[in-house]
Amino acid sequence: MSNELKILFLFIDGFGMGSDDPSINPLRNPRFPNLGKLLDAAHPIDACLGVDGKPQSATGQASLLCGINAPQAMGRHIEGFPPPSLKKLIEDENLFSKLRKLGKQPTFANSYWIDDPHKIPLRRQSVTTVMTLKALKEVRHKQELLSGMAVNHDITRWTMHTRGYDGPLISEEEAAEHLQNVARKNDFTLFEYFITDRAGHSGNPEQVFQCLETLERFLPRAAEFGKEPNQLFLLCSDHGNIEDSTTKTHTKNPVPLIAIGTGAKHDSQWQSLVNLTDITPAILNLYGER
Repeated sequence: MSNELKILFLFIDGFGMGSDDPSINPLRNPRFPNLGKLLDAAHPIDACLGVDGKPQSATGQASLLCGINAPQAMGRHIEGFPPPSLKKLIEDENLFSKLRKLGKQPTFANSYWIDDPHKIPLRRQSVTTVMTLKALKEVRHKQELLSGMAVNHDITRWTMHTRGYDGPLISEEEAAEHLQNVARKNDFTLFEYFITDRAGHSGNPEQVFQCLETLERFLPRAAEFGKEPNQLFLLCSDHGNIEDSTTKTHTKNPVPLIAIGTGAKHDSQWQSLVNLTDITPAILNLYGER
């Protein structure tokens, strides 16, 4: 694999592979053909990790981004923000730090509406934030967002007016362009979208469809990153949720792994992956090949 490989990795929270029945699974609604095409090409990944109960965000994301069975290590699935013991595991084993040891430059493309990129309140430190602060010491902030070198967690900035942002909304396609701009300047770029999980928990069909309409326009443009030479687009999740309209809780459904571009042609590698802990080693293997 070329040393110039660039990867754009979209982590979509609460995005599982469920029924093909659109009356149960909104991802299969005919109004979302792009989502359907992506799911048709996806490889199913187990998110339960052999631990009783429904998978949860903190341990699922840690497993995905550290390559370690976090719920097994913690003795249970853990929701929300990571507690101190899980935070230490993330700090010690995270993908960003492992990439830096390989001489690669990773980055977290999400912006924070703050002036000081080094200060995030402890109670607001998600798995991705803990990883980024440990490996990179800072996050992307408001000036990078305004200059098009970061993407807000909601993609179009529609949630930001309550936080002091007085600028315009942007289109999903424009946000995808901004994300690609970031990815072209780094070896590995991660973007996190968690409104899928919130919408699934709401049980509100309007919120679910608004969220999926955003992804329907955003994902195809972002996935075009994988069409350029030496570039790879990846997508995965931490657990299911939004794909089952019969429940407001997480599901035990497998999550989709989607790979498009350089490295995706190694079908045997991606098809051999079984659960969330396999993703980080597979990524490192791509960079480690000579």
